[in-house]
Amino acid sequence: MSWIFIALLVGILVWRMKPAKGIRTMSTDELKNILKDKKIQFVDVRTPAEYKGNHIKEFQNIPLHVLNNKISSLKKDQEVVVICQSGMRSSKAAGQLKKAGFTNVINVRGGMSAWRG
Repeated sequence: MSWIFIALLVGILVWRMKPAKGIRTMSTDELKNILKDKKIQFVDVRTPAEYKGNHIKEFQNIPLHVLNNKISSLKKDQEVVVICQSGMRSSKAAGQLKKAGFTNVINVRGGMSAWRG
């Protein structure tokens, strides 16, 4: 009976970790190649303290917990790249953006933990 519970728990974890439908991902190496593109909106969804400690200068800080309130500051017709510390919060943020009508959303895999800039 306990194996059913473990299998269910693993299934839920896998389901929660998969990217939302229609959201692309990119590596931090791929990110380096597009940072100078002024048509792309770069959003860091970590807390202000995390952002202050270390960030990529092209990214604006819009913490995940206030993203829905600040979503109008972003342009729906422009590409949005989101990052966090590990990729989990930015995945949630990307899902919120898709639900709000953004069509071109990219999540950075591994987040700042994987960044070597």
